[in-house]
Amino acid sequence: MVPLMKKSIPKTPYNTSDDMTDQSQDQVPCCCFFCSMREPDATIRRDGIASCFKEIPLRENQEHVLVLSALWHTAMNKPNDSEFPSLGIFKCMANLINKGIKDRNWLLTNQNIYIPYYAAHIIGSYTMNKEEFALIAVQSGVIPPLMELLSGKISWVEQRVAVRALGHLASYNSTFDSVAEYEQEAVKLTMTLASTCLEVVYVEFVAVNDVKKRLGYHKNLLTRGVGDLEMENQKAEEWGSQLQCWSIYLLNCFACKDRSLSLDLICKSVFLKDLCNMWGGMVNHTSPAGVGLIRILCYNEMGRKSIAQSPKVLKILGNLSRSSDYWQYIGIDCLVLLLKDPDTRYKVFDIAVLYLVDLIELRSLGDKSNVGETITKVLLLEHNRSKVKFNGNKVEASIQVVMDLKVHRRKREKLMFKQNLEEARVLANMKKQQGNHMFRLGKVDEALLKYSEALDICPLRFRKERVVLYSNKAQCNLMLKNPDSAISDSTRALCLSDQPNTHIKSLRRRSQAYDMKGMAKESLMDCIMFMNCCIKSSDNSRRVKIPYHATRMICKQMEATWLFAKARSKVTHNNLVVERTRECNENGRVENKGNNEEQPHDHMTLMMEKKDFMLGLSTILEEPFNAKDTSRRKMERARRRLKKGQF
Repeated sequence: MVPLMKKSIPKTPYNTSDDMTDQSQDQVPCCCFFCSMREPDATIRRDGIASCFKEIPLRENQEHVLVLSALWHTAMNKPNDSEFPSLGIFKCMANLINKGIKDRNWLLTNQNIYIPYYAAHIIGSYTMNKEEFALIAVQSGVIPPLMELLSGKISWVEQRVAVRALGHLASYNSTFDSVAEYEQEAVKLTMTLASTCLEVVYVEFVAVNDVKKRLGYHKNLLTRGVGDLEMENQKAEEWGSQLQCWSIYLLNCFACKDRSLSLDLICKSVFLKDLCNMWGGMVNHTSPAGVGLIRILCYNEMGRKSIAQSPKVLKILGNLSRSSDYWQYIGIDCLVLLLKDPDTRYKVFDIAVLYLVDLIELRSLGDKSNVGETITKVLLLEHNRSKVKFNGNKVEASIQVVMDLKVHRRKREKLMFKQNLEEARVLANMKKQQGNHMFRLGKVDEALLKYSEALDICPLRFRKERVVLYSNKAQCNLMLKNPDSAISDSTRALCLSDQPNTHIKSLRRRSQAYDMKGMAKESLMDCIMFMNCCIKSSDNSRRVKIPYHATRMICKQMEATWLFAKARSKVTHNNLVVERTRECNENGRVENKGNNEEQPHDHMTLMMEKKDFMLGLSTILEEPFNAKDTSRRKMERARRRLKKGQF
């Protein structure tokens, strides 16, 4: 590791414009690369650029960082342009990374500390879309230096772009084998990175509130030199999430190939539990993060066996399947795959059925149709009471619900006349009215009983009526402090709604039930969906009134589900332990002053003195930085401060 804190990092002079090439023509002193770029003759221009790529790693020039910045902008904006890849840019970048890793004095001279980051980012950008570019990059020897960065030889910022580039290279059939030569090392490093990166980013950057103590080159890379403390934290959160999601993506590349070595490492129970807490979604909308990798594992025999042995993973998949999370279908897919496998079916049945029973009337989910029918068939697959070992009355009752709704009542109602069905609907409505009356009188138990009787009478085809009944039952269970029953009833109501997960009252009630159980993420997702439904149902979208309880719940759950919440809690706990240890040590020194005068530091201080400065990735769309966003963020920050009464 490079002890970067011992050197002051100079600020970059190239962060006042998004178009680095135009800026370099007007403000940057002339150098070989920029002269070649301005050459009108195409042949001479290409020869000059190729010559520059060969010479840059060999000569010392403080303008190299400007050249790398210009190349970075080009790679970000024109990743499919073949000019630079055909002229030797990958070889140049690999050599620069190697130079930065091996020559610490060079790395900390001028602004060379930026060069390994830009070099790895350029490799990743050019190999993102084009397989032919990836093949050229591998032939140019980019993998060994990228592996060095992945191992943390510099900092987490370089790890982020290194794992991004390796993920792109591993995603192509023609270049996967080259990455797989480092399979064991790459998988182990990436698993560790995925599990620990958020804590590293928090401890080494976000938690450092004193701006002067934050690494200057990290701050400039995050904000291009035009951001304040709030923007630095915002970008660090985004980059931390990307680092984790790209790490999972690289592991996906190995898992998809069904390689026994990779699967044996990834399927460790400890890492599977860690995966459940890794989620993209709110920060990286295109990444399913940890559950995405779990689904890949569910397509493999070894993966299914490992997941089936972890009740915690199964419960998290169940909670996901009964949520309004965008990745809800992944939770359902995983449980269905586990139930279809004869080797894992009866290991997971007792847990899976308790969640999937609430989804048997779900018609569609996104582009997937007949979801409920698929779940029903899987639950009743080879249904034989002598084979299934039920774990308690809940599982028995759940199977009975499936049999009643999808088999017995369906057959019975097919034989009923239309007039009889209408009479049953009217009778169910009378029961509902009685339940409403009981509820208004405060007799919640009796109201719950009436709603249940109405559901038993109401024909299955009257879905809207049954949505209301299930939702009313959920409210009663909330009042009776039965959150599990409230979640089950709300989920059934949301499955019966015309569009899944859009019944406003059920969303609100399930969010409250999740909150009672301390399930912040699920509660937050329902709150967000609740707000979206309020906006869509409003006649005037410009003046939407969001209930106070919803905004309050969102604020509470966003704080609990903050990307760095776990890291913050751990750091706070460690600080308390260190403080208590220090107090004990100080008391001990008073009593044994003569023996301890030569040892003035406590254990944590000694560790910090010996420790090198260590800081610390589905493809994720990464957009070029736009400096114009700063004014909007400042206005939002000012508005929040005004509401808090800080002005």
